[in-house]
Amino acid sequence: MTSSGPQKRTLCVGRLYCDLIFGGVPRLPSLGTEIFADGLAIRAGGGAYITAAHLSALGHASSLAALLPNAPFTDLIEDELSHSQINANFCKRQPHGSDPQITVALAVDSDRAFISRKSDSAFADFEARDLIEHEIDHVHIGEVSTLIEHPDLIEIAREASASLSLDCGWDDALDGSAAAPLIAQVDVFLPNEIEAQHLRACGVSEPFAPLTIVKRGPQGATAFKNGETISRAGLRADVIDTTGAGDAFNAGFLSAWLEGKSIGACLDQGNMQGAAAVQVLGGFAREHFGKWASATAAQ
Repeated sequence: MTSSGPQKRTLCVGRLYCDLIFGGVPRLPSLGTEIFADGLAIRAGGGAYITAAHLSALGHASSLAALLPNAPFTDLIEDELSHSQINANFCKRQPHGSDPQITVALAVDSDRAFISRKSDSAFADFEARDLIEHEIDHVHIGEVSTLIEHPDLIEIAREASASLSLDCGWDDALDGSAAAPLIAQVDVFLPNEIEAQHLRACGVSEPFAPLTIVKRGPQGATAFKNGETISRAGLRADVIDTTGAGDAFNAGFLSAWLEGKSIGACLDQGNMQGAAAVQVLGGFAREHFGKWASATAAQ
């Protein structure tokens, strides 16, 4: 559902993958056995892309900073970016000879598991003047690992007077001592419940950021700000695949937050966007989202 007013210009930064998503998987595979899926989708993926695509669907001028996966996936990904109406001026191709960045996602019941290959940097370098030139109002970073690799993103955003948000993402090798001071400097931090637990186990103390949103899947989400806690229940949805649901939530929440809406209203819009995402294989399908959002608005 797009807003009738002018929308903030956003830039999402992070790793871009080609997602191979197997749906209707009966169980996770074990060594020496074979399983069969009921469905397959091949889509652009990665938290930054999925958030950017949903922000675009919500009416924002949405840009992405990422490296495009190498052949044989480049053309497919470029088509997806165009279909999602994302500005790719900040995107470049992976260096020749690098392994293409891909993710295999297995959708089992109401959850999913991933195996990914990442290579090279998450994105090509840019400066504050590039944000100013493209009139970027807000920068969203798709995963903590990208911010650890590029801590200068904070200074770049601030120099361009852009607000800053950060998703967590999963990283077995997360360095809590490196992550904590960076997370504390963003305006909005959006981990899910499992990621928040992982951060605590890595020694990152709370409150993580000035405004922290903990996503709880079908149970909704909770905001923590200045010692206050605000929660909103999730929406009922027919779950096909939860890949990218948290990234879709980010877009809904941030879209409302950038409009200056109350935290409760931001949580509601995040929950709606996440509920739309779980009803299709992959993190984003513009045609599906439009139909679902219209039906929800009419209720």
